[in-house]
Amino acid sequence: MRPTSHSGDDETIGGACSPHEADRRRVTDAFVTAAAADPRQLPATLCRACVELLPVTSASVSIVGSRTVSALWCASDRTAARLAEAQYTVGDGPCQSAIELVAPVLAPDLTRGPDARRWPVFAQQAVELGVRAVFSLPLGTSAQAIGTLDLYRDTTGELSERDLRIALLARDAVTFAVLNLQIAPDSRDQAAGTGVASWVEAAEADHMEVHQAIGMVMVQLGVDPEQALDRMRAYAFVQGRTVTEVSQDVLARTVRFHPDTKPNHAAEDHGRPSGNEEDGDRS
Repeated sequence: MRPTSHSGDDETIGGACSPHEADRRRVTDAFVTAAAADPRQLPATLCRACVELLPVTSASVSIVGSRTVSALWCASDRTAARLAEAQYTVGDGPCQSAIELVAPVLAPDLTRGPDARRWPVFAQQAVELGVRAVFSLPLGTSAQAIGTLDLYRDTTGELSERDLRIALLARDAVTFAVLNLQIAPDSRDQAAGTGVASWVEAAEADHMEVHQAIGMVMVQLGVDPEQALDRMRAYAFVQGRTVTEVSQDVLARTVRFHPDTKPNHAAEDHGRPSGNEEDGDRS
């Protein structure tokens, strides 16, 4: 059952410790419990722990690989996963803003007002999926974000002071988990010879896939990485698909981009596979 929101700081737990310390212990206990679960399910378990700790309905964690590429590491449910991918596809949203600012971005009402106007495309997609508020917290240090913890809620409204404090504690715990997995993949998996890659490595595989596709589009269009990604995003948005899905098609050579706006047929483009692979069109 999701905890209720608290606005005051005068609560004590049995009179034994301060509210801040009690919240820290609660977050620690939740993540210790999550870490004790099946290691293969740890990322999703951590996301679900965030949902249990806070008055939110879903959560996701995205990892930043470079200025142009990010990848979903885990999500508590399908809605959170779709919204994380949607933000990357349109190149806009609270998650993107939190990474750029290296600061929490709190959007308590996506249905109207400044939040809806700030990210109009993302806000519309979120509302269509039943999400009314998003709270994006950067992972990493104050100088550089390595990703974000995104908290989604099906009702509008600010997080209380205490809920925000708990969310920041959860963000710190997720940051610790991500950094330690990057430095030291699970030795138990290695010892068991399962061949299962770490979860961060799996997210980085998505980075690599998109990186490779961006490189191919750069060559096809003669542009820099940012421009290549912009073309891929535009195509993905028009097609109602994600950048990751478009990247897979680019790598499979079923989608090819051209510098001109007119479709170029295969017969006019030597070295292309047969078929009608047009600029941003699938064969």
